[in-house]
Amino acid sequence: MVYEDDAVVVVDKPAGLLAVPVKGSDSPSALSLLIAELQPKRQQALIVHRIDRFSSGALLFAKTGADREALVRQFLEHTPVRRYVAVLRGRLDDEAGTLVHYFRKQGMFQQLRTGKDPQAARAELRYTVERLFADASLVRVELVTGLQNQIRAQFSAMGHPVVGDRKYHPGEAAEPLIARVALHAAHLRFVHPRSGESVSIDCKVPADFQYLVRALSRARDSRG
Repeated sequence: MVYEDDAVVVVDKPAGLLAVPVKGSDSPSALSLLIAELQPKRQQALIVHRIDRFSSGALLFAKTGADREALVRQFLEHTPVRRYVAVLRGRLDDEAGTLVHYFRKQGMFQQLRTGKDPQAARAELRYTVERLFADASLVRVELVTGLQNQIRAQFSAMGHPVVGDRKYHPGEAAEPLIARVALHAAHLRFVHPRSGESVSIDCKVPADFQYLVRALSRARDSRG
């Protein structure tokens, strides 16, 4: 837990841990672990939003149905600030930009569509390049909308998949420097459902992500 009060809990979810349980699986999840943690205090844990299993970072829960309803409404209106850091394959040409795509979810994947598809959902994000490596880019991303797998799907559609993202690019399974998708939910800001005050949470980039960035930096420097 990185933040807790009578209404909300924010956890820094490690990569590989499910956000919520999968039907028919006994694998632990952030939700099931938090429920067990709060049970002695006779408090609930209710999921508000999700991040991908193989991503890490800030994940928000509510303790009551009313608090959850207020928070979910914020996410539906896209008012919380959600910032990520990611390492992308290849070097981006522009220092900053906005991406807009349209996707239709097919099974577990977001399939690229056009705005003319009535069943397609609009996806928008803003990014800033923090550092360029020999054949990769470290970027900061702010979500404008919030589709499942949005960051991964949008950069994949751009031709710069997230390093380690074997779901949308199976070849990334061969990446030796990190064993998961290089995506971390670093910052979350929302309005507290009871006080109306802004709550800002920062989650430090985990060790495996830092190792990837250091290794890419050394490789770039060694090439001059």
